[in-house]
Amino acid sequence: MALFMAVPTGTRAQDNAAPADAAAPAEGGAKAGSLSERAGYAFGVAIGRQLADTGAEIDLKQFTQAVSDMLAGKPSAMSEDDIRATFQEVQAIAQAKAAEASQMQAESGKKFLDENGKKEGVKTTASGLQYEVLTEGDGSNPAATDEVTVHYRGTLIDGKEFDSSYGRGEPATFPLNGVIKGWTEGVQLMKKGAKYRFFIPSELGYGERGAGADIPPHSTLVFEVELLKINGQ
Repeated sequence: MALFMAVPTGTRAQDNAAPADAAAPAEGGAKAGSLSERAGYAFGVAIGRQLADTGAEIDLKQFTQAVSDMLAGKPSAMSEDDIRATFQEVQAIAQAKAAEASQMQAESGKKFLDENGKKEGVKTTASGLQYEVLTEGDGSNPAATDEVTVHYRGTLIDGKEFDSSYGRGEPATFPLNGVIKGWTEGVQLMKKGAKYRFFIPSELGYGERGAGADIPPHSTLVFEVELLKINGQ
């Protein structure tokens, strides 16, 4: 199990807006000034994040003792075989939890789409894509091979926003056949100036892979899309 083997040198997306005094830890920690103090906190953050991601229960007393022993050059109280076996147990538990969460995500998405498809104004295509016309446009529809310019906002079914061109303050331009299937199909239904809301099943989105930390596997996605321009027309 590849735990604690690599310490990230970059930052997470949500960390990009960290305050200038980034060396000061959250409330409860001592302000790190020297390199030794900052390194101690930085390694703690890196390892702590990895532990949190696994969902494993950690005995902090044993953890601290092991770190102290290794830094002091003392022999490990556990054999390499025991360490390896422990990591395998932790990994098995983490994988089981991930599989359970993924299954729940898939079931909640299916339930959402089943109920949403019955709402007035919501249409469902043969692929399972659902859409609602917020504003109609005029002119021609884009083809899958066209490049389009759009404004959009994407959320999970619980309303959590994971992406927004509105938030960035500028529209996005891309080839329509270079995005997820739900977008490729859905935007072709639109005309310039239209604004639609799409409800995209997991299999037309990011499927069992998900996308980064913000879009879990098997997520049903909701997008509000405004077609601003069909480039070349």
